[in-house]
Amino acid sequence: MKAMIVRDCGPLENLKLETVADPVAGDHNVVIDVKACSVNFADSLLVDGSYQVKPPLPFSPGLEVAGIISEIGKQVNGWKVGDRVQALTNWGGFAEKVAVPPDALCPLPDDMSFVDGAAFVVAYGTSHVALDYRAKLQKDEWLVVNGAGGGVGLTAVEIGKMMGARVIATAGSDEKLALAKSKGAEFTINYKHENVRDKIKEFTDGKGVNVVYDPVGGEVFRQTFRAMAPEGRMLVIGFASGDVPQIQANHLLVKNIELIGFYWGAYKQFKPEVLQQSTRQLFDWYTEGRIAPHISATYPLAQTVDAIRALRNRTSSGKVVVTMT
Repeated sequence: MKAMIVRDCGPLENLKLETVADPVAGDHNVVIDVKACSVNFADSLLVDGSYQVKPPLPFSPGLEVAGIISEIGKQVNGWKVGDRVQALTNWGGFAEKVAVPPDALCPLPDDMSFVDGAAFVVAYGTSHVALDYRAKLQKDEWLVVNGAGGGVGLTAVEIGKMMGARVIATAGSDEKLALAKSKGAEFTINYKHENVRDKIKEFTDGKGVNVVYDPVGGEVFRQTFRAMAPEGRMLVIGFASGDVPQIQANHLLVKNIELIGFYWGAYKQFKPEVLQQSTRQLFDWYTEGRIAPHISATYPLAQTVDAIRALRNRTSSGKVVVTMT
């Protein structure tokens, strides 16, 4: 099979298309013929070796795929060859085939394309579990979503609106803000040209916001932190800006603010039922037509480096997906 392989961690150019041996199911796995693999910010970190998960070399990045089961392990029950599935792979997804354990699989709804399936679970799951389970977002609360034009940010706007919040979207371009508005944002802020703190105070009549969803870090994190209401909850999702902000503990104390770290993937190990319940809810919403991923671009497997670079440089909006055909 063909796969994008990292033999030495480093710059994206170290990720190269190779022909390698096909995976086998063994007794306990299934093999998926991959049709599409979503690009996530973690893929860039996997390539340069800075991600919290470090696969043994050589490896292929890609942690979220959709495809068709082509081989079943002898000890695997409940699945059959030909099943359409979505799978969380940890790594290995930028390849024509991947072997995964059955607990990594979800059935793909009949009306969901492989591209949508690959782009769906991590982005929507991150926002749903963060806003509902961790921040306990309530109807009519103010929610700020930073980086609202990106893959996870856009889903946070969509889900926040569904939960009844009043959503303020921040992003670095008017095009991304228009996209966020189409997904339910009530107000928008271009953080390259506007003062985020001042605009939030203006929109909320000086009260501040109840929940901040931040996958960006940097200066936009600092400004939204300073515009929080008493008993506000700030979700730390990631640091797409590359700037990890530092918070003084006394600043949390003054307004009784909660700073909530959130890593969706950790629940796979210590509380998988949280993700399972969330995923079932999200697929139901998709089938009902209430949510749908925004795919800004698809790339062939050989152009995976370009796909990751588009996401890393924040030139894309919504999700970016690599397809195998």
